[in-house]
Amino acid sequence: MKKLLLFSLMLVGFSFAASAQTDTTLQQFVGKYKFSEGSVIADVTVTLDNGNLTAATSYGNSALVKQSDDVFAVTQFQGTAAFKRNDAKKVIGVSITAMGYTLEGTKEETGLQVLLFERKNWKK
Repeated sequence: MKKLLLFSLMLVGFSFAASAQTDTTLQQFVGKYKFSEGSVIADVTVTLDNGNLTAATSYGNSALVKQSDDVFAVTQFQGTAAFKRNDAKKVIGVSITAMGYTLEGTKEETGLQVLLFERKNWKK
């Protein structure tokens, strides 16, 4: 089990390193965003591939084209995605307006982020 966890962490680390070389400013938007229960879609996963952001949902995928610092056009659904930040400037959510709907999503912490946070707090 420990070997599997270590291997998984290494893969995640390598993927972050490879993505970071592409565009560190876009990397901050990558992640899974959960919408409230009963929303037309449950979640959206934002990925970065070859310097381009993509949003994937149960209804399909769309390129995200930067319009301003935290606002992107959702090209396939004629909408916008406005990312939200906390006081520390960390991306914590997204508001997507498309096809007559407005969805408010909260960014989920990845297993690696949770593990790093817990490890940081172990030292206290």
